Amino acid sequence: MPQFTALCGGLVILVGSLFLWMPWAHGQPMSYWQALFTATSAVTVTGLSIIDPGHDLTGFGQLILMVLIFIGGLGLMAISIYLQGFVHQGARLKRRVDSGERILDQFGVGGVGRTFRHIARVALGLVTAGAVLLFLLGFAASEASLPRRLWFCLFHAASAYNNAGFSLWSDSLKSITANLPAQLVIMVLIVSGGLGYRVHAELRDRRNWFPLRWRRLDLQAKVVLLSSLLLILVGWLGLLLYESLNSDPLSFQSLSAAERVWSALFQSVSARTAGFQTIPLGLDHVSGASLVLLMLLMFIGASPGGTGGGLKTSTMAILLAATASTLRRREDVVLLSRTIDTRLVVQATALVVSSLLFISAMVLMIAVGSHQDFTFLESLFTCISAFATVGFDVGILGKLNFWGQLVLMVGMFVGRLGLLLLFSALVQPFPKTTLVRYPREQLTV
Repeated sequence: MPQFTALCGGLVILVGSLFLWMPWAHGQPMSYWQALFTATSAVTVTGLSIIDPGHDLTGFGQLILMVLIFIGGLGLMAISIYLQGFVHQGARLKRRVDSGERILDQFGVGGVGRTFRHIARVALGLVTAGAVLLFLLGFAASEASLPRRLWFCLFHAASAYNNAGFSLWSDSLKSITANLPAQLVIMVLIVSGGLGYRVHAELRDRRNWFPLRWRRLDLQAKVVLLSSLLLILVGWLGLLLYESLNSDPLSFQSLSAAERVWSALFQSVSARTAGFQTIPLGLDHVSGASLVLLMLLMFIGASPGGTGGGLKTSTMAILLAATASTLRRREDVVLLSRTIDTRLVVQATALVVSSLLFISAMVLMIAVGSHQDFTFLESLFTCISAFATVGFDVGILGKLNFWGQLVLMVGMFVGRLGLLLLFSALVQPFPKTTLVRYPREQLTV
């Protein structure tokens, strides 16, 4: 029931905003609007924030923020449908739950009860291991007390695995630019969270343990792994190339050779809906070509069933396979020696077109309602960052008025919920079938 899922997401955001608005959740004065925006960004695992969580929130407020990140990252939709089994005692849903049938394949999560417990165990295990490694590698070593340093390690590990991008430092992760091992741990957590549970299950299967068993992986795992690796490499090499050819004295040029290589790799991984920054972003810090490349990575995003957002790697893989089949004049869409259902191609096309139209509407609404001097590139970058639940900010978030922040907040919610699910919730009350059949015609394309 898509309406229930959307309602559940809204209720989680509402309750979370009320908790963040409590006097003991923030040490600095905070309006309800700031609490609502922060809760929306946390539940949608975006990371855009109009407050400084490390400075403005108390320990209790930071704990609430991390809980909201976990709720959004581990699958707001999975939790919603899990609760739906108790709210609605429909026989059809009950049979599907009892039989263990995968009812959450749209999000890459299968089977409600036992599967969700597996998801939680994997997430908590990886977050805990990541926090321990960060502590051993000197992460947050500048913090005065041991409990505060441990909390910083745990919070950032949770934020990284859930692709949330929230940091307790006002400059994101720029303070660990020279700590290359800690960056590697963060990147591993980001990629692990973005792969999705179905890929984790395939990799955990002993039959698929060795690289020689690649053939035993299902198509979903192969597409996700290959697409993720390809996007990371393209982003990494592209950023290095663009910034190396850039002659302007920007921030990237001031880094050492090793820091340039790692910073480019980190930003390529982080652009896949995580939103952490080890170098400043913006036209004053990186080239416009690098921002365009980051927008492409953000738009594609993570993988189905993962903690990240975006259009998903499988969606773009289907469209590329459809393009290749069209150029080769094939009737069937073939991907990795498998024929793709035509309905999936239509669904992927509809998702891309509707997403582009929605992002365009966001840019236009910000341009109409905001009187600040933004460039088109900065506005487009921020809208894609919000819709794809990335959280990159090129310096215009703090300058947006109420209307601009509202546009971004709606974009974050719609992007995390999914346009197809949202449209399904809107049109579900209308008849799905009709006896009317129209004549077929041909158009020139």
